[in-house]
Amino acid sequence: MTTCAQAIKNWEAKHEASAEEAVEVVLCFQNPPIVKLDSKVLGSLKKCKKLSLSTNMIDRMISLAGMNELRILSLGRNNIKKIEKLEDVASSLQQLWITYNQISSLDGLACLTNLTTLFCGHNQIKSFSELDKLKANEQLRDVLFVGNPMYSEVATKEEARIEILRHLPNLKKIDGGFVKPSEIEAAAQQTNTD
Repeated sequence: MTTCAQAIKNWEAKHEASAEEAVEVVLCFQNPPIVKLDSKVLGSLKKCKKLSLSTNMIDRMISLAGMNELRILSLGRNNIKKIEKLEDVASSLQQLWITYNQISSLDGLACLTNLTTLFCGHNQIKSFSELDKLKANEQLRDVLFVGNPMYSEVATKEEARIEILRHLPNLKKIDGGFVKPSEIEAAAQQTNTD
């Protein structure tokens, strides 16, 4: 297993630069993979705006105290089961990419006041009602949920898009496609008949 500290040392050697000064740090596909994150090591990345940790074997999220500039956090293709400990980046984080994990709940996101993008496809979210937990994320405009078990509640992808809009009417993009006026209208009609 690669530690966070080792992965950053490798990154610095490859880029001949200090990770502490970097705006973007990519630690994807580590071989061997990163299993555990380290708050102290990641907290030293004070200028980092985009941190990519995809395709490792990370099993839990940690506090990111010190990463006050972080805008994009990419944790796709890991073993994360729970969204947590994002309070330290609550005001700066705009995009969270956590597709292909084992997440079954959208708890832990309400603190992200500037979140615009949530890519959470191919996880374990079983019900569209989980989306109600995102109502506090008033800036949220772009989501990806395809590949979650909740899609088995509806017959088509179009129905899934309308169901998502019923819960989150301010979205502009769903699963990579722009929201159409007809979908907004259909979601509003369904909401009004409930």
